[in-house]
Amino acid sequence: MNRSDGRAADELRPVKIHPHYVEAPAGSVLIEMGKTRVLCAVSVEETVPRWMRDKGVSGGWITAEYSMLPCASAPRKPREVTRGRPEGRTQEIQRLIGRSLRAAVDLEKLGARTLWVDCDVLQADGGTRATAITGASVALALAVQRLRQEAVLVEDPIRGLVAAVSAGLVDDCALLDLCYEEDARATVDVNIVMTDNGQFVEVQSSGEEATFSQGDLSGLIKLASRGIAELTAIQKKALR
Repeated sequence: MNRSDGRAADELRPVKIHPHYVEAPAGSVLIEMGKTRVLCAVSVEETVPRWMRDKGVSGGWITAEYSMLPCASAPRKPREVTRGRPEGRTQEIQRLIGRSLRAAVDLEKLGARTLWVDCDVLQADGGTRATAITGASVALALAVQRLRQEAVLVEDPIRGLVAAVSAGLVDDCALLDLCYEEDARATVDVNIVMTDNGQFVEVQSSGEEATFSQGDLSGLIKLASRGIAELTAIQKKALR
């Protein structure tokens, strides 16, 4: 099928990662995937969550917060703080980001500290959770580099990078890295998170008023896996 932006079915949107985008955090990037832009920043807190202290759990912790600016999409989306609590979708996404990053980090080597990962969507055109994970992994690696340079960390706790991408069936065609228009039309969509050595962290899949076969799912996972390999190469280039 012809995609609105002229991409091939197995082609990512143009990806750009801008390291050290803001100065205050230990690590930060602005990541662009097509028209989707997410600012990812990692800050350090020299303490751990209360539940870890109460249970005597050693090591550190990584937690994520995700939000979308009111102007990130049209029509304007009110700030969730005005409602008093995050929406269910927001909570789901920030938990996913946290799980994904913790999968690639040795929390014992992190020491008794918390890394706060803030992912703020500046502009949304589909794939915001996948873009946030891909950018946050680079921001986390930059933060750890800085902590090691400052001798806060003796050992490197990073086991590897993680990246994520979407794929879906649109008009019975398997497409990689859906933009918003494609995502809205998809009868099946998946979000895949993988490590840079090809291990799966999470596979989210659903049919939109439709069912799908094992072959459909396998094809989408294979498509996403190839996309993640490309993303991992871009991440490593940004870190170099």
